[in-house]
Amino acid sequence: MKIVRFSHNETIRYGILDGTELVTLAGDPMYAGYDTTGERVALGDAVLLAPVIPRSKIIAVGRNYRDHAAEFGNEVPAEPLLFFKPNTSVIGPGDAIVRPTQSQQVDFEGELAVVIGTVTRNVSADDALEHVFGYAIANDVTARDLQRSDGQWARAKGFDTFCPLGPAIETEFDPAQAQLVARVNGEEKQRAPLTDMVHGIADLIAYASAAFTLLPGDVILTGTPAGVGPLVAGDVVEVEIDGLGILRNIVRDA
Repeated sequence: MKIVRFSHNETIRYGILDGTELVTLAGDPMYAGYDTTGERVALGDAVLLAPVIPRSKIIAVGRNYRDHAAEFGNEVPAEPLLFFKPNTSVIGPGDAIVRPTQSQQVDFEGELAVVIGTVTRNVSADDALEHVFGYAIANDVTARDLQRSDGQWARAKGFDTFCPLGPAIETEFDPAQAQLVARVNGEEKQRAPLTDMVHGIADLIAYASAAFTLLPGDVILTGTPAGVGPLVAGDVVEVEIDGLGILRNIVRDA
């Protein structure tokens, strides 16, 4: 089931994607369940928004694909390398990634996003997937030059518009059967099966929940494969994952 958050007639709503229509839900399904209003909205009449705005945090994982670590001359960490992105960095499908004036190199990083559905603390890897609400596509946009110069990643990863999410949250998804592809202006830049992750989804949830409580709506970005690169104004960047659709964003300068 694909859950979307959308704008229609100046109202933000939640819905279930059903072909070319949206079945309108009575509220946020993460909290209110899947009761419907009986209304259907044509997909073409709605504007899809980021399917979730984390109330608490976005947790991202660095160097979780061996080939991506290698392309920057880094070793793969023995344990997951975690960092945060602010929820103010989230944008939806079709929104513009804005290159800030402070950076001369803004890179794309296509990733699988995991959306947490329940309060999660000290969960085991065996039980971790029971706490997942669903999966979406993300782009961990990065000011690469600032990442190098700052020595830590908060500013480089945290600018407004640096976390595109969407286009929907899929509640039934098997990462073992999917691959990620990223394109810039139609040219393929990244391709890898999700099974190439060094640390799997269940292990990431367990590891993160041992450090801090995960709340409903929190998002975990699971890392990016090799092939990341710079974006310039006018580019169109697409991240596609089998079964999740395509997250497409344009790029402009501030």
